[in-house]
Amino acid sequence: MHSTEIRYFLAVANCGSLAAASQQLFVAVSAISRQIQRLEAKVGAPLFERHARGMVLNDAGKILENHVRKSMRDMEYAMAEIQGLRAVRRTLIRVIGTDGMAFDLLPTLLTRFRAQTPSVTFHLMVSPAAEVSEALRNGEADVALQFCLTPERGVEVVAAFPAPVLLVMRPDHPLAQGPVDLASLHPYPLALPEPGTTIRQLFDLSCRMSGTFLEPTLSCNNFSALYQFMLNTPQAITACSHFSLLFRARQDGVRLRDLQIGQLSQRTLQIQAQAGTRPSAALTLFLAFLREEIGAKSAAFQHDFGLA
Repeated sequence: MHSTEIRYFLAVANCGSLAAASQQLFVAVSAISRQIQRLEAKVGAPLFERHARGMVLNDAGKILENHVRKSMRDMEYAMAEIQGLRAVRRTLIRVIGTDGMAFDLLPTLLTRFRAQTPSVTFHLMVSPAAEVSEALRNGEADVALQFCLTPERGVEVVAAFPAPVLLVMRPDHPLAQGPVDLASLHPYPLALPEPGTTIRQLFDLSCRMSGTFLEPTLSCNNFSALYQFMLNTPQAITACSHFSLLFRARQDGVRLRDLQIGQLSQRTLQIQAQAGTRPSAALTLFLAFLREEIGAKSAAFQHDFGLA
């Protein structure tokens, strides 16, 4: 329902060149080029940076693309409402989260929600933290769960929960009972996320501020690998939030220990949604379910594991 100029503009933006857009649209390169030039004349500014290998949106182009895509989403909502499809049926919800969220928390929550609302389906994307909120802003996801150190711009924060960094170990570990601090970790194999993750940033900062040097035995960008290493390596320790093991910890009988260091308590787990858009009926239910379920299960977990 958008003009030819806009359709061709989006095609070039997606494909990265006139030639690729031509193949996608089955339209001559010259015709696409004329429409792009006509649109730029209307806007009064170039929309692309033109290179030998293709075309990339400039700042003006990105602004126009964001507005066009928002308009398209609004049109989709309107059409769905007109056709009566906003009821909670045949609805796809796109969820994005970081690796720690996809290990235990999100699969369990999606299963529990579908037990109540089986007509809803999900597409789950796992991305680095830097890409999660960006996917919301770009309209590529409907809801996001991620750990944050600072407020995220351009998204709606539905709920936020304290998410301190905790040590995780087997129940027979020497540090499973009694006092624990950074210096006491020296003798034991450490499995930690890669530098750049929020956990590693806070952990390394705490070490520097206490004058403690700790070198991980295993560094990895996959929490499942870190967790399995901890389970299968004698006296190994890994680190995560209790949310990453909210349902799995009891099953595996692991112990979680709080170092009681201020820097390790600076994170929050945020449930985020697109800002400025009207959620579908199914998404509204799902967001409320996440807020209530995570809040209740987190409080019970902290009490049972002595973390409250």
